[in-house]
Amino acid sequence: MERKYQIRVIITPIFFALAIVLGILIGRFYKSTHSNNLIHIYPHTDKISKVINYIENDYVDPIDKEKLEEITIPIILSELDPHSQYVPASYLMEVNESLEGNFSGIGIQFNMLNDTLIVLKTIANGPSEKVGILAGDRILVVDGDTLAGKKISSDSIVSKLKGPRGTQVNVGIQRQNVKTLLYFDIKRDNIPLYSMDIAYMVRPGIGYIRLNKFSRTTFEEFSDGVIKLLGEGMTKLIFDLRGNGGGYLDAAVHIADQFLNEGQLIVYTEGKARQRQEYTASKGGLCKGVEVAVLIDEGSASASEILAGAIQDNDRGTVIGRRSFGKGLVQEQKVFPDGSAIRLTIARYYTPTGRCIQKPYKNGENEEYYMDLSNRYAHGEFIEKDSIKFADTLKYVTPGGKILYGGGGIMPDIFVPIDTSGVTNYLMNVRNRGLIYRFSLEYTDIHRKILEKFYSLKDFYNYLDEDKVFGKFIAFATENDVKSNASEIKISIEILKTQLYAYIIRNILDNEGFYPAIENIDNTLHKAIDVLASGEMYASE
Repeated sequence: MERKYQIRVIITPIFFALAIVLGILIGRFYKSTHSNNLIHIYPHTDKISKVINYIENDYVDPIDKEKLEEITIPIILSELDPHSQYVPASYLMEVNESLEGNFSGIGIQFNMLNDTLIVLKTIANGPSEKVGILAGDRILVVDGDTLAGKKISSDSIVSKLKGPRGTQVNVGIQRQNVKTLLYFDIKRDNIPLYSMDIAYMVRPGIGYIRLNKFSRTTFEEFSDGVIKLLGEGMTKLIFDLRGNGGGYLDAAVHIADQFLNEGQLIVYTEGKARQRQEYTASKGGLCKGVEVAVLIDEGSASASEILAGAIQDNDRGTVIGRRSFGKGLVQEQKVFPDGSAIRLTIARYYTPTGRCIQKPYKNGENEEYYMDLSNRYAHGEFIEKDSIKFADTLKYVTPGGKILYGGGGIMPDIFVPIDTSGVTNYLMNVRNRGLIYRFSLEYTDIHRKILEKFYSLKDFYNYLDEDKVFGKFIAFATENDVKSNASEIKISIEILKTQLYAYIIRNILDNEGFYPAIENIDNTLHKAIDVLASGEMYASE
């Protein structure tokens, strides 16, 4: 044993010495023969930035580091959930504008007709109205650049008309019965973007409010609408959130607070790095004594689902329509110095009973996720409630004993399928080609002076009937390659005529005329009216 120890003591230093010498020789050989192929070993941390820096410094050709980052970041985020995203600086302002409730522009509503921009409406007390722009005017020139005949997209036109507040834009206007172009210098200003489409009395005692998003100004708009309707005798409210993709959480929480009692839970959030945060109702509220029915569909998401879930889980009202989208992931925005931003999912939304609003997804498989609505339609979910299956493990019970199910989205208390009774190939053809909208715009443009004299739906209907507008539309559709089909037109006539008249009326009275006109073919709205009128609240089918 002692001899082995002595041998080990002698050999070990020799072995290490030989290893060092060998290493030096290999190093010299490698350096002399492979000086252009050095191996760099980086620490495990911060690998991505080191790779990008390595490429920038040592790649064979010059590269644009910023462009490489712009490509890389979205790819990384695409491997996460479907709602974590990278927002380039060029797009961030546009994304935020709709939620902030205003943008800087000239204050008009417009549309394109035969390659020409037509002013549908000027914003009250806005920059265009102040200088004398009128509904029906055609904007042909912007800062010396002719628009007509160039097939410029609406987005491009908007970018020409928008700009920093206080800056000036010169427009050339063609006006009926004026032979020469009229030129106006318009000073851009902040223009409000409204999130409330309308607030009106749909029936005696029953108000109707429709929101298209939850922005910075939504709660104020909602409050103004409620106060107006209460003054008109509202005791019951239909709250329409169909197609509302969400927005700011605070707006949804403040509105839910108007319906609930002090201390009732509205929503809570929770994530791996975020402790549970609860949002509860405060004392008092505009709608505490108002019965409410909330309308949702597959386009209702995020903040809309939070609001509908708070009403449903607290047994506060009846949710009517079809299952909502199922977007229950909370994003936190981090803005970079260049103006771009990352919106990273950091938590999930849960309704008061504990239901997770988010529908199932797999990280990195976003295409399948966004095909969900198409798959729902194919499986018959929009037609038959029974096509929707829920697992008993996802069963929840409200304080009032109503059974609800989790698994993604908000399932309404009362299901209303898509109405396909009046749908024909003829209807789909004129819709898909945009002919109803195009005809209504052209007809309004020609008959504007007459139509502007009317203020009631009855007056509009009488005039449009007398002028045989529906027959003129059928002829217009034929001219645009949609062959007339008498039997199909008969089946679809109520939908066609209602939409046609509603769009013409909208061109004159805006949403104040459109929604009362279109309600004739809105089955979900009719169901809500029946439920509120009959007192069958809090029902669950």
